[in-house]
Formats: sequence, C-alpha cells, structure tokens
Amino acid sequence: MDFEEGQVLYFDKPLRWTSFNLVAKVRWLLCQRLGIKKLKVGHAGTLDPLATGVLIVCTGRATKRIDELQAGTKEYVATMQLGATTPCFDLEKPIDQTYPTDHITLELIQQVLPRFMGRIEQVPPAFSACKVDGHRAYKLARKGEDVPLKPKILVIDELELLSFDAGQMQLTLRIVCSKGTYIRALARDIGQALDSGAHLIALRRTRVGDVGVGQCMSIDDFPAWLDTHCPQPSLSLTNHTTI
Repeated sequence: MDFEEGQVLYFDKPLRWTSFNLVAKVRWLLCQRLGIKKLKVGHAGTLDPLATGVLIVCTGRATKRIDELQAGTKEYVATMQLGATTPCFDLEKPIDQTYPTDHITLELIQQVLPRFMGRIEQVPPAFSACKVDGHRAYKLARKGEDVPLKPKILVIDELELLSFDAGQMQLTLRIVCSKGTYIRALARDIGQALDSGAHLIALRRTRVGDVGVGQCMSIDDFPAWLDTHCPQPSLSLTNHTTI
C-alpha cells in the first residue's frame, strides 16, 4: 500500500479530538511505519472537537481529492438541549442564557421542523472557521469582537425526529444535509423557531457521501490495521561473508 502515492482512509473521530489532532496522529504513525520524515496528510471536512464520527483522511497525492470528497452529502445524529443557549451553541462554553420551555410540545416541534427542510439560509456561528475580512470568525469572537457573518444557502434533504424527552427538554434528530451546514447553527435556529433557545449536547456524523461510520476505524486500531496492510520490513540478515 503506497501512502505517498495516495490513500483514502476512514476514521471514527474520537470525542474531544480536533480534526487536526487526528490528522497529526495519522501522519506521525505513517511516518514512523514508513521510515520517512514528511508525508502529506489532510482531512475532508472538519468535525468540531465535541463531535464524533466519520472523518475522511487522505494521504500523499490523494489529498488532491479532498475538495471532491468533502462535497459529499453529510448525515448526522444530533441531540439538542432546549431552553438554553451558549455562545458557540454547543458545550464548549457555558450556558449564557435560559428561556421558557413550558410551551414546547411534541406537536409544536413537529410543526416547526418542516421549516428547515430543503433550501434554507443559515448564518454560521460566530465561533466558526468562516472568514471575516481575512480573519477567522472564531478568533474575532474570542476577543469579544462583533462578527458580522452573512447567511449562506444550504440544503437539508432529511430532518427526522428520532426522540423528544419532554422531561429533560432534549431533542434528537437525524439530519441529512449539504456541505457547509453548521448543526450548531441549526440547533440555534430551531430553538428560536420554538420561541425558546437551544444548543447541541451531542453530535455524531454517521455518513459522508457513501462512507458510513460502520466503515470507519478508530485511531486506536490504526497501528494494528497497518500491521496487516503495511507490514514493517523484515529485519532478516542481508550481508554475507565472502571467503
């Protein structure tokens, strides 16, 4: 298996790892295995640290396919906490505001969700990698600066209600959407549509294009996978004494 010529690998990104953390670990393991100092490695589609699931990693010349691969339709399972928001709309920052939820029922949720189907406009979160005047939005947001982000057009093909816990005010959805969809922003917008607030408490990407999470390996299993697909060179003796 030629990783410099190019390979596409599928990983199940662990919780609290950044996408860059996983890429760096893959690069280090491959360089150690191949006995080289440098190897081009990249990922096709960032996952937030608190998200898990499908992360496609390309090596060598296969990094040229990153744009093609990350353009694939994404599928997520997302759990949202209703009645409260955080500055980044997930658990990376503490709750900054709470809202009433007594009026929220299953019937109201079922009425609201169809508003988010098809082509919609979405304003990305301030804590995101979007650029504002050449600067990353999250860097400006961390400084407390105003981050004027413009809405983007995206497509949500499926929005399935998997469960609603009225006691905990937690909502779990299956979402099939286009590239560029921020599920954190979707949680924010659904909370607003319910005349309340919401933020993500769990997110798992279950598919990118044709790649499902069942096809992915964990980073812990990668060394054993390499033993099978890229065994280390034999250390057998190659020098012979000539008499």
